[in-house]
Amino acid sequence: MKWVRRAAIIFLLAVALACVFAERLAPADYAHQFRDIPDAPASAAHWLGTDDLGRDRFSRVLHGTRISLLLAPAAALIASFLAAVVGGTAGFVGGALERAVMSGTDLFLSLPWFFLLITVRALMPLNVSPITSVIITFALLGCLGWAAAARVVCADARSLKNSDFALQARASGSSGYRLLRHHLLPNLRPVLYAQFWISIPVFILTEANLGILGLGVSEPLPSWGSLLRELEGYSSVTSNAWQFAPLLLFISVVSCFHLVVLDRELPA
Repeated sequence: MKWVRRAAIIFLLAVALACVFAERLAPADYAHQFRDIPDAPASAAHWLGTDDLGRDRFSRVLHGTRISLLLAPAAALIASFLAAVVGGTAGFVGGALERAVMSGTDLFLSLPWFFLLITVRALMPLNVSPITSVIITFALLGCLGWAAAARVVCADARSLKNSDFALQARASGSSGYRLLRHHLLPNLRPVLYAQFWISIPVFILTEANLGILGLGVSEPLPSWGSLLRELEGYSSVTSNAWQFAPLLLFISVVSCFHLVVLDRELPA
């Protein structure tokens, strides 16, 4: 399966590079309107045609993909950090604190967190600037997506605290802080790394769902959610097959992230 992982990594790197150089590759700015050619078909000037406002689809796909590939990892980093702090502390301290934290985590997980995310996002102002909407969307994803990872980190921290090397470190005079810093945290890095990579495609999917509902990144800034929302009209999609390009790229990117994570978990 290593060749599958390599192919997935190469594809993700190619997409990331294309998004980094979006200004050079795109034929026009993502917000520029060619008012004389709305809903134009694919051509040499507009590789994926234009949308109903005359904006170049290829430009919008590149910039929308860049937003997800840059900020979904940032949200995953926030979620992994919160999981490390909450789960790691609970597993290391144990006792009543662990029971209280895990009870709160269970309560948090019992809630339909996507609907909770929709509720929190809907309570915030919708008429914010595009950059502010991006920050709000992915900050909410990171702050609300830590609970499942925290349970995994807590179980690992508890297991490491009771392991032979930790007991030996205590017998050698290591204090609680030194034990946590030099022995437990380095051994928690693999599980945190795995939770980080697992969270990225989850957050990409969630942002797309929010965008489809109109609660994600606001116009004119493109996102995968706003691009996929254009596929709601069946008649326009069947007559303009190139509109499926964002969907195909979206599926490919999310699938490649899953392949990278899956291959890391499979035994050699």
